Amino acid sequence: MRHARSGTLALAGALLATGCLQEAQPDYSGVFTGAQGEWVELGHAFGPSTIYWPTDTLGFQLTELAYGHTEGGYFYASYSFASAEHGGTHLDAPIHFAEARLTTDQIPLSSLITTASVVDVSASADADPDYLLSADDLVAWEAEHGRIADGTALLVRTGWSSRWNDRTAYLGTSMTGPESVPELHFPGIGTDAAQWLVDNRDIAAIGIDTPSIDYGQSSDYRSHVILYSDNIVGFENLTNLDRLPATGAGIVALPLKIEGGSGGPLRIVGWVPGG
Repeated sequence: MRHARSGTLALAGALLATGCLQEAQPDYSGVFTGAQGEWVELGHAFGPSTIYWPTDTLGFQLTELAYGHTEGGYFYASYSFASAEHGGTHLDAPIHFAEARLTTDQIPLSSLITTASVVDVSASADADPDYLLSADDLVAWEAEHGRIADGTALLVRTGWSSRWNDRTAYLGTSMTGPESVPELHFPGIGTDAAQWLVDNRDIAAIGIDTPSIDYGQSSDYRSHVILYSDNIVGFENLTNLDRLPATGAGIVALPLKIEGGSGGPLRIVGWVPGG
């Protein structure tokens, strides 16, 4: 995997730049105490209101197995849960849309713990719910912020996460079931942008604050296919991307490690240098 090592090196470089690491005597404490930066939640919690693809009508299910004080005198709580891999804030493993590519458990940590760059197209998405991130957007972003680093996670901010508490506004439809899919409206990543990234850059992961890498009106999910065929990892239904800078942040994105899985529920956080 061509970017497997570069992402780790890039994140190490970012930590060195903030003084969190010293070549002679590594000191990571400032990263974890908050003294050298801020940790930011980039995902939504899972619960009864979690948004799933409209063909998945079961959603997230949490079943109480035990709750209360026991005969032994101690309190005890236990639940079982059920969830599709691709609902709420979740990871797409490349095999989700690309045969013989990485499954969830095969994804290297260097694709999940790495530096992050944020491309903000929220103004365009606010004007057009079907907006597509374009190759021109990426070229313009690089003209302002510099080349997208090898091994980084490229996060696309559309501002759509502000609609999370309104399912209809977030998906573009209140319908459920197969007939709802043609009615979806939310921004995504254009196929020209996806192809440009594969042909010209070496990113480890791609993320977005909408339900899908492809926009709502997609019928062939071509951006998924292009990106995942290159073993690029996907993050969907992100939030708080406005709290990350365009460059210089890091992410830790650890999904449920499902053997042979095509994705999974994701706890993802960002790290913003500072302090």
